[in-house]
Amino acid sequence: METLPDMPAEADALDQTRPPEMAIIGLGRMGGGMIRRLIRNGHAIVGYNRSPDKTREVALEGATPAYGLADLVELLPKPRAVWLMLPAGAATQAQIDELAPMLEPGDLIVDGGNSRYTDSQRRAASLGESGIHFIDAGVSGGIWGLREGFCIMAGGAVEDIDRLRPIFTDLTGPGGFAHVGPVGAGHFTKMVHNGVEYGMMQAYGEGYEILAASEMGIDTDAALGVWQHGSVVRSWLLDLLVKAMAEDPGLATIKGVAADSGEGRWTVEEAIRLGVPAPVVSAALFARFASQQEDSPTLKVVAALRNQFGGHAVRSS
Repeated sequence: METLPDMPAEADALDQTRPPEMAIIGLGRMGGGMIRRLIRNGHAIVGYNRSPDKTREVALEGATPAYGLADLVELLPKPRAVWLMLPAGAATQAQIDELAPMLEPGDLIVDGGNSRYTDSQRRAASLGESGIHFIDAGVSGGIWGLREGFCIMAGGAVEDIDRLRPIFTDLTGPGGFAHVGPVGAGHFTKMVHNGVEYGMMQAYGEGYEILAASEMGIDTDAALGVWQHGSVVRSWLLDLLVKAMAEDPGLATIKGVAADSGEGRWTVEEAIRLGVPAPVVSAALFARFASQQEDSPTLKVVAALRNQFGGHAVRSS
């Protein structure tokens, strides 16, 4: 795969005469990778982050820095486009509430975080009363998106999608962008994507544990490594697991706790609402809940009952 060129260390080495095409708010791991990929593909982008250090970092790589929302709005030509890469929920809502009064009819907000699709539908309706357009863009790719290209699933009006199509094209690799439907469809698709991700990671984890627990001294590194070649279970997630095991044999430095970030829970809730059986995603979600318990009350009950009816030994806490 062709790699992106390195950027000059100083912003003044770049052509900054063109007006910015868009602004990105939120320059963390995902937003920072996105703005760098766009700059490296020749786009003029305004960058803003609550922490000014991150704003200064991307300015050195060619972004136009903004150190406040009023500054950001002033830097953008009309009609403006502003892309949010912020935590879902209160953080995203607070930023929209602060930003929207500064915008004008015809301006466009893109929410690229992992917002719940119903929040996106509500926000689009509210912003639409002021003539502000809205796209919900589910973004996947993590820290690898800068180099490999992101995967983007967008919901919104055709004319809004077409307006930003050059941005979507250069953020993604071939086939990595899809306009999946109206507002809400982008975040719904990303929600289901992350639910599938829960199930895939859980299956790899269970397979790894069964191999490691076997009595045959199986070389788990070799076993998982060979699955990367020609196997029907090969995937990028498997590649990342093999990489993690090479860096940390036996995953000795990692505690077996996985957070429930929301999308898996929402996927299960939607499956229930729609009457769609989703046993794999549901089990993976509940496994994450279990991982977060230091001492499971459920298993305390199970242990106590086994002791009561069968005299099975219990471990003291």
